This record gives sequence, C-alpha cells and structure tokens, in this order.
Amino acid sequence: MNEVPLDLTNCDREPIHTPGNIQNFGFLVAVSPDWLVARASINITHAFGKTVDEILGFPLVDYVGRETLHVLRNRAAILRGTDAIERAFGLTFVADGPAYDAAVHFSGRQIIIEFEPVSVEGVDAATLVRGMMSRLGETEDITRFYAEGARQIRALTGFDRVMVYRFDRVGSGEVVAESLKAGVDSFLGLHYPASDIPVQARALYLRSTFRIIADVKGEVVPIVPARDIEGQPLDQSISVLRAVSPIHLEYLRNMGVGASLSISIIVDGRLWGLFACHHYSPRLPSFAQRIAAELFGQMFSLTLEGRERRAAADYEAQARAIGDRLMAAVAQDGALLEDASWLGEIIGTTIPADGVAVSINGVVEASGKTPDREQLIELVRLLNRNSGGQVFATDCITSIMPGAADYAAAASGMLAIPLSRSPRDYVILFRTERMRQVRWGGNLQKEIELGPNGPRLTPRKSFEEWSELVKGQSEPFTATQIRVAGALRVALLEVLLRLSENAGDDRRRAADRQVILIAELNHRVRNILALIRGLISQTRDSSLSADAFVATLDDRVQALARAHDQLTADRWGPARLIDLIRTESEAYLGEKRQRVTLSGVNVLIDPTAFTVLALVIHELMTNTTKYGALSDGGTVSISWDIDEEGSLNLDWSESGGPVVEPPSHRGFGSTIIENSVPYDLGGKADVQYLRGGLAARFCIPSRYIAHILPDSAPMLSAMPIADVQSNLLNGEVVLLVEDSMIIALDGEDALKDIGAREVFTAPSVTRSLALIDEGQISFAVLDYNLGGETSVRVAEELQTRGVPFIFATGYGEALDLPESLQGAIVIKKPYNAAALIAAIATTRPANARRD
Repeated sequence: MNEVPLDLTNCDREPIHTPGNIQNFGFLVAVSPDWLVARASINITHAFGKTVDEILGFPLVDYVGRETLHVLRNRAAILRGTDAIERAFGLTFVADGPAYDAAVHFSGRQIIIEFEPVSVEGVDAATLVRGMMSRLGETEDITRFYAEGARQIRALTGFDRVMVYRFDRVGSGEVVAESLKAGVDSFLGLHYPASDIPVQARALYLRSTFRIIADVKGEVVPIVPARDIEGQPLDQSISVLRAVSPIHLEYLRNMGVGASLSISIIVDGRLWGLFACHHYSPRLPSFAQRIAAELFGQMFSLTLEGRERRAAADYEAQARAIGDRLMAAVAQDGALLEDASWLGEIIGTTIPADGVAVSINGVVEASGKTPDREQLIELVRLLNRNSGGQVFATDCITSIMPGAADYAAAASGMLAIPLSRSPRDYVILFRTERMRQVRWGGNLQKEIELGPNGPRLTPRKSFEEWSELVKGQSEPFTATQIRVAGALRVALLEVLLRLSENAGDDRRRAADRQVILIAELNHRVRNILALIRGLISQTRDSSLSADAFVATLDDRVQALARAHDQLTADRWGPARLIDLIRTESEAYLGEKRQRVTLSGVNVLIDPTAFTVLALVIHELMTNTTKYGALSDGGTVSISWDIDEEGSLNLDWSESGGPVVEPPSHRGFGSTIIENSVPYDLGGKADVQYLRGGLAARFCIPSRYIAHILPDSAPMLSAMPIADVQSNLLNGEVVLLVEDSMIIALDGEDALKDIGAREVFTAPSVTRSLALIDEGQISFAVLDYNLGGETSVRVAEELQTRGVPFIFATGYGEALDLPESLQGAIVIKKPYNAAALIAAIATTRPANARRD
C-alpha cells in the first residue's frame, strides 16, 4: 500500500465540511421536503423527549407543534440560494415550554434546522449595528478604520482578542489591527503562513461568513444516521453548529485559546481577510449578538470595498491622465516607445519602478536598474513562452527563472506589459530587492511530526514571535497597478494600431502619388517627344542641307532644355521672364549682348507659357543674329508691361540693321514666332517686317501671369562666354562615360568636332576603370548616374591620376558629390559642342584657351 506523503497540503485534503458532528450548545434536525425527520443530533432527547431512533421518519410537526412548524415553513420558503440562512426567534414546542432560536438552511434536498436555547442577553441588532457603523464612518485613514472595526467587534462579543487579519496574494496573513483585553499579548504585525488556514477552510469562509467555536475542549454531538441510504454524509458547509476539525482544535489549544469566532471580510467577491476573535475560556455570545456581529461584518466589508474602490478610482484617474500624456506623445512620435529612459520616467509616475526595459522588434533598450542585455533577452524569451500575451507581474523573478538570482539585487520583481504578438514586444518594469524582516507567529522551520490524529500534521505548539530575513523579493505590484498596466497596454496597442494604420495610409498615399507622378511624367514626356518630333519634322521641311538641319534642330532643342532647367529649378513652378530672355541672349549673342536692352516689370510666368515663349524668343534671337539687326551694327530693344486686364504685353523692336523685307516663304521659325502664342496660349501676336527693322508685339493672357515681383528687371549684364575653338582637344584621347548608346554616339561626335583624336565610350564603372588603366586617357566626360551606380569612383581615380574631367548629367548642378569632388565642373544634358567647349575651357590653363 502506497503511503500518502505528509506535507503542508495534508490539511487541505481534510473533509472539514462533513464532520458528522455538531457543537454541544444546540441540536440539529434534518427533514425531507415533506417535513419528515431524516437526520438528527443525538442530543434532541432533552428537547423532544424522544431518542433519535424514535423520531426518524416521522413528521416534525409531532415534536415542534403546528405553530412552530408554520414559522419554520415560512422561513424555508423565503430562502434564496444554496448558502442562504434564515433565522427564527423565541420558538416553543409546547405551551409554557422552553424557548429556542433557530437557523434554517438547505443542504442538498434536505432542510436543516439548528436550535439553541434563547439567551437572556437579547439585543436590537439593527440599532446596535447602526451605531457601530456611525463610529466606523468617522475614521479618517485606513489604519484607524481597521482598528475601529476590531474595537467594535470586541465591544459587541466580549472576546479577549479581536484581530483584523488580512490575506496577501499568496494566502499568507498579517494582523493589521487588533483590540485586546488588558494583559493579553499583542499579535499586531505578525504574519501567519497560508497553511494555517487550509484551502477548503477559505472556501467555507466565502460561503459561511460567520463561524463560532464556543468551547475548544467541548464534547461534540454525533448526527444520526451518519450517512444516508446513498452512503453520503450530511454536507454541513454553512451549518452554524458544525463541529470543528480536530487539527484546528489542536492548533487552537496550542495557542491557549478556549473559544474563537471568525467573521469573513469579503471585498469584490474575494476573501480579503477575517475578524479573528480569541477568548481564553469558553464563550458563546447570544444568538442576537452573533447576528449583530455578522451584520456588522457585512457592513464593514461593504464600507472597506467602497474605500478601496474610491482609492483605486483616484489612483486610476491619475494614471489615466499620465497615460493620456503618454499616448499623445507616442501618437506624435512612435520612436518614443523605444526610449526606455522616457518611458521609465512617464510610467514610473504611475507605477513606481526602479528600472524599465523596452524590447521592440528584437531591439532591447534599458534604463535604471535592470538586468543586462543578454539577461533581458532571456527574460523576454521566457515571457514569450509563458505570459500568453497578458500583463504579467511577480515580486520574485527567481521563482519562475532560477538564473535570475544572478541579478536579484538589481531586479527582483517585474511587471511585463506586452505590446504585440509573435514575437511579442514588451515594456518591462523592474523593482529592486527589498530585504525585510518578517515577524511570524511561530517558527515555520520546525520539524514536521505525526500527531495523535493519525497520519496528519500536528500543528506547531509554539507561537512565539520568530523573525525571518526575506531576500530575493521586491515590493509587490498591487492589483490596482496591474490593472493600470493592463489599461496602458490596451491604450498603447491602440496607438500602435493607429500608427500602423497611419503608416499604411502613408504607404497608400505614397503609392497614389507615385501613380500620379508616373502618369504626369508620362504625359510630359509624351508631350516633349511630340514637340521634338514636330521640331524635327518642321525643321527638316525648311532646311536646305543636312548640316543646317542638324544645327537648327540642335539649337531649338537646347532652347527647350534651357527653359526646362529654369522651370525645374523651382520644382516646375513659375519662372522669371527676365531669366528666360537673359539665358537665350547668353547662349547666342556673346559680345553682341551689349546691343540688347531690356526693360519691364519683374514678372513670373506660368510653366505652360514659359516653354512657348522660350521657343519664340529663341527663334527671334536666331533670326536677329543671322538676318536682322544683330547681324550688322544694329540694336534690339525688348520691353514688357502688364495692361489693365492683367495680361503681359511683350515688345520686340530691332533697329540699325539691314533693310528688312517681308519673307517670301514662311519657314518653321517664322511659324513659331507668329502662331505659337495665339495657338498654344490663346493670346495675340503682331509681327511687322518694317524696313528699319523687325517689330513684334505679343500679348500673353493674364491666366498665365503667376506673380509680379516688386523690383524691376535689370539690364542684361555681360558674362564671359567661350569662343568656339574647334581645336580645344587637339589630338587628345577622351573617355566618355555614358550608359545611353544614342547619347554616347552624339557626345562622341561633339568631342571629335572640337579636336579629340579618339573617344573611348564606356557604359559602366568597371569598363571605365579598365580603360583608365590602359594609360591613354587625357580628358573625360562622365555621366553621373549610370543606372544602378554613379561615376564617382571613376572621377576619384581620374583625380588621383591628375586627368581633368567634367560631369554631364540631367540633374544639373544638384549632385550629391563627395567633398573631394565639390569643385568639379558640371554641365547639363542635353549638351552641344558650345556647352562642351565652355566647360572644357575652364579645365585648361589660360594660355591653352588662347590657342
């Protein structure tokens, strides 16, 4: 036969709710639903005049009388719930017979009636309790509240010692208040282990809130029959007279107690604690006194619950305010969640902690007193395995992770707030070790012995104060703090979800903008391609030779490129008219610019009108240089103003040149000058071929005028421009780095036109470096962006070897060059021979440019 091992859980297995006996200050009768006697205690003889065997199976009315039975039936009829008890007072069985008080309740299908003789100490329970509660309500703080409760119970019951005994979360108890008879030792502040009150006893305290043991040494009275026909004992869970466990009686005797009384303190449905009353001789308060004490216990519980709820509500309101600050800050800047120091400061004002760690996306940050990084990672792994995505708190990390003993001094307790799932992110609060002396009521480390009641533990015999130094534990996190942590978790998850949604919205908006950008880019590229196609077609029709065709077409494309450069410099916004005219002048006139005068308001033109005017001004500049005033010794005057309707009027006037004759054939250039503004912009163009010089007026509608700046346009200033030198690269070998074959071919031709002996083209950095290593290169033109790479490495290699170079790019001057290349020359695509010459000339000594 296997023996059951003896440990501190043996008492938990004792069937204390079915002792089969009652205390001897009353007697018990159990009846069936039709009020036939089914069980009774053997001490009924003095009340009924018959033995138990003589009354079993007979109607109860035969022994208590019809009037008393009527009262008992009425009490039973109003019972609600399995744990309800109703009372009746001053019942008699026969005329002029002794009076009894009775308690009635259900046990299974049977009705249990417990009688005890009426005491002469009758009290008005309601009036008494009302006065007691009034005095209790006058207490200011919770400590005085406990003490006043103990004092009131002692005054009512007359017990020598009344303690307010509070349970902690592991079931151990502490005496937080007491009221004593003079000369009785104090137990205030002593702790008692959870094993002193077994699990099933705690369950009974929730069901039966009042328990009296009138005489620890009194004889018990058996109930007959002990078991019913189904072999079941009587369930006496809420019986007033229920006999006491022999182990508990021995425990009380070891303490020197002669009688005890317990009143449950129940808060929010849990056993908060007890009024534990001890008397050092037998004592039985009257039935009415016990009812008053039970009622006071219930009122005390409700008042305590109200106080705790108010305190918790105040704390949680403060926590919500701090939480709202946290949420608002995180909603504005999600990166704050990764700032352990900031989180510790904010949350620490709500839930006190000595350190905080944050684990987000596998990145761990810590502030204050915490485990080190590797220990934190192990702790997070443990939480991932066990916390189930809920707030988890412990005041002893080593109880779940023995290895935590290595850092117990810095972090003994923790509260983990999960922020996500699989893998989870956490905010973890840590509390340092709080070594403290715990005063126990007796030495808990004494040897376990077998007692006189069979194979069960004998309660300890000494209850002298015994101190224990508790290590490896922190100040525990309270239920309210854990509840606040749960609220913070929900709020943080909501913010994280909102941030995630915002990030998703940002991604969707970015995708939408990209679609729009691509569509707009596609539209503009198609328009540019269509425009260039038209330029090619119209230029071809009006050209007399292939060379003239290429030169004219190149000039017109360059004019468009310059206009686009000016527009994109301000993100395709309005651009200044003065800049357009100056740019075209600088590109074609050279020293002849001094014969051009400009005057007019400083006006910004819409991009649509700007590109149209760019072609018109280009054609006018070309014509005056080839055939008009600037082909001889004449001058050009360009002026503009804004009329009353807000439209721009631009006047072009030539004088001093050759005699002008109206053209016999309208070429493409003339068509652009005369028709672009009316056709593309809905404006007006008036071109007159006067003998003294060409005169033209263009009217640009007001809708294309973006803004008029306060300062007037300055005169076109002189600017050095390189003279075309066909031998600038005389006999040199040039490296052209370009990833577009067509552009590379065009660039090769342009470089050879200005004297290059040989041009090597390369589409990549690797090929470029290989050509440089051959040692023949004396100059280089580098496209900056080569698809997935840049030509910076090539430039640095050329710089190391002392080989001059320039960058050619569609990005203009806005290149992100390293500091060593900041002085490099940059020209814009598309470029022609003139642009190359101007750029190359700046890399040559002055005497070389005069060759």
